[in-house]
Amino acid sequence: MSEPRYGIWVPVYGNCGVMNHPLEPRDASYSRAKNLIQLAERCGFTTTLIAQHIINPRNQELDQLETWTAAAALAEATNSIEIIAAVKPLLFHPAVLAKMALGIDAISGGRFAINLVSAWFKPEMEKPGINFLSHDERYRYSDEWIRVAKTLWSGEKVNFSGEYFQINDLKLNPSPIAKPHPRVYLGGESEPAQELAAKEAHTFFLNGRPIEVIRETIAAVAQKTKFRSQPLGFAMSAFVIARPTNEEAEAEYQNLRAMVLAQDDRSELLKGVDSEVVMFKNMAKYPGVGSNGGTAAGLVGSYETVAHRIAEFTKAGIDTFMLQFQPFATEIERFAAEIIPRVRSLTVDANLKIGASSSPTQNCWVDVGRGAGEQGSRGEAYTKFFPLCPSANHHAKFPWQTTRG
Repeated sequence: MSEPRYGIWVPVYGNCGVMNHPLEPRDASYSRAKNLIQLAERCGFTTTLIAQHIINPRNQELDQLETWTAAAALAEATNSIEIIAAVKPLLFHPAVLAKMALGIDAISGGRFAINLVSAWFKPEMEKPGINFLSHDERYRYSDEWIRVAKTLWSGEKVNFSGEYFQINDLKLNPSPIAKPHPRVYLGGESEPAQELAAKEAHTFFLNGRPIEVIRETIAAVAQKTKFRSQPLGFAMSAFVIARPTNEEAEAEYQNLRAMVLAQDDRSELLKGVDSEVVMFKNMAKYPGVGSNGGTAAGLVGSYETVAHRIAEFTKAGIDTFMLQFQPFATEIERFAAEIIPRVRSLTVDANLKIGASSSPTQNCWVDVGRGAGEQGSRGEAYTKFFPLCPSANHHAKFPWQTTRG
């Protein structure tokens, strides 16, 4: 079992949990996004997701960070973290978006990826007069759209004739640094979404769910991928509340949940959701904190509890965790200090023990109370250790070094 990758959701809406937390007022600015991503990068996180909306789904009077300009700026402001920008095909012609993606791929040195989202919020299409296709047609449109984009990323001259797009003698230069092209993520809970992911995605995004639901979903999607030459990856969203004890974590969950219920008005959002979208029907089964499943994944508990649950999800097939926290900066640091080393001991270190010779393996923790060159011991002092950055995972490839399709 390999150590998973960790990423964070950029708070494009202002916050991912309570919209106006007493320690974290709503702030959808690029400046805040940059500071959080740079902190995550220093703490060993290897990816980040920037969701896309042109208006804030909760209320169009609220600020909403623009995805693609932010992605380009973050690519310049970071060194190693993968930048995933969501894109709704109805908003961009694939040739225009393909060229924009190549630009950010170049700025980032091959660290750029896209998350293909076939749209679910009707007002942001209807208000500017964009035709909001039916659910299944949106996926047919996305299918053709991503095939055009991928073909243009090939570096070859493209001629394409489809139901939605006509491309004549078009070639985009320079070709991508990421090989064979920028990574494609895709999520969704309907049958058309899963079929499209199996066909065109590098990684399938799942909303946070209890582990038995995740196992079932992975098994169902994997059945659709038997024709692929490269395996499909699986990523999951989750909101993390980790504390020294389960009781403290539960108390913080109840605190956040009470604030969500008191101030998070989602009436405008829910009115704008396409009734055919499966995601919101499923999410209604798991009220909690955070978006895209949030706390439904159960990453709420003591440091040991959360680490073991992440290890179980990893064993089930999740290779990337896209996480939400609150307050964001404080909890990113806590996760890096308390959870990442514990998960490593349950995954990478466990594998080393199984395959190890009689020679002891070297620990990858630094006790911040001593010199950085000294090793610490595990046990009670374990919670004082911070992982070596970036991530102390010397064997993992960065996303842009893999070739999954």
